[in-house]
Amino acid sequence: MSRIGKKPIQLLDKVKAEVKNKQIKVNGPKGSLDLDLHPAIDVKIEKEVIKVTATDENDREKVALQGLFRSLIANMVEGVGNGFEKKLKLSGIGYKGELKGKDLVLNLGFSNPVDFKIPEGITATVDKNTEITLAGIDKALLGQTAANLRALRPPEPYKGKGIVYADERIIRKVGKTAGGE
Repeated sequence: MSRIGKKPIQLLDKVKAEVKNKQIKVNGPKGSLDLDLHPAIDVKIEKEVIKVTATDENDREKVALQGLFRSLIANMVEGVGNGFEKKLKLSGIGYKGELKGKDLVLNLGFSNPVDFKIPEGITATVDKNTEITLAGIDKALLGQTAANLRALRPPEPYKGKGIVYADERIIRKVGKTAGGE
């Protein structure tokens, strides 16, 4: 049995969940999310606890799916209850960003500014022109949006210029030295 999959999910305050036709829907103060369940997974809601089980405990693939869906449902509960947030920093001379409507306009050292469309369900704020905060209830969409944003100008190893996660540590390389023997 999956170690992660057998842990019950505790529902947060003001968060409701229901299962219908192999689909789970979770509602909370921040919004609602739904997820189609795999046929090999059963979900039961008892009072304030969600339990995820595999239909066959001896099949490794079904047990792995149990752990996956338990994590996905736990992220849904956390997202509609509290929400998720990712912070990115623009590191480099002249690198800055600003919000124009639902678009993020970034100056990243290219000849023209880069327009980045923020997907539906994600909100962005820019502080001090160099700190971007992305927030949303869907953890997967938030992580993918942050990764797409970082991919516009990934940090380079010599000076560390680029878009970095706030908690990311860039391993720096030593540059060439002049006139060494």
